[in-house]
Amino acid sequence: MSDITDPDKKTDADPADDWAAALSEQNANPPPSQADGLKGVDDDWARAMAEQAASNAAPSPSPAPAPGVFQPLVDIGQSATSDIDLILDIPVQLSVELGRTRMTIKNILQLGQGSVIELDGLAGEPMDIYVNGYLIAQGEVVVVDDRYGIRLTDIITPADRLNRLNSRR
Repeated sequence: MSDITDPDKKTDADPADDWAAALSEQNANPPPSQADGLKGVDDDWARAMAEQAASNAAPSPSPAPAPGVFQPLVDIGQSATSDIDLILDIPVQLSVELGRTRMTIKNILQLGQGSVIELDGLAGEPMDIYVNGYLIAQGEVVVVDDRYGIRLTDIITPADRLNRLNSRR
């Protein structure tokens, strides 16, 4: 019996051809993503995930915004004041730190009326002022009508806050 072979069929497969075929097959059928499981679900989250998956799959240059998409900035004075009015009544916690110390539970249990606790802050050193746990200013203690108060001596800018965080490391 004679062996009939196809002239187009290769007997020894070339590894480079196999690699190219595998890559083209993978590109033709991309693996399923998380967004594929959300197709058909009618909610904003599913649409956002599908949109993100589509933008990651086929990156394209971002088009220029169409004219009229953004509203012109007119009458900024009234808009800014009305926006700030929305947050003026939100309560925040303001605290002033004189200093800190570490103590054992044994020493804390021994405290009584008249006990003195030594803090790491020095006399005459500026006090730290925190709003919701974030350092925003420094000041000095003042007495006004038999009440204690803080006179602000330095407002901490966002750049100063970053520098302080970096210097702690």
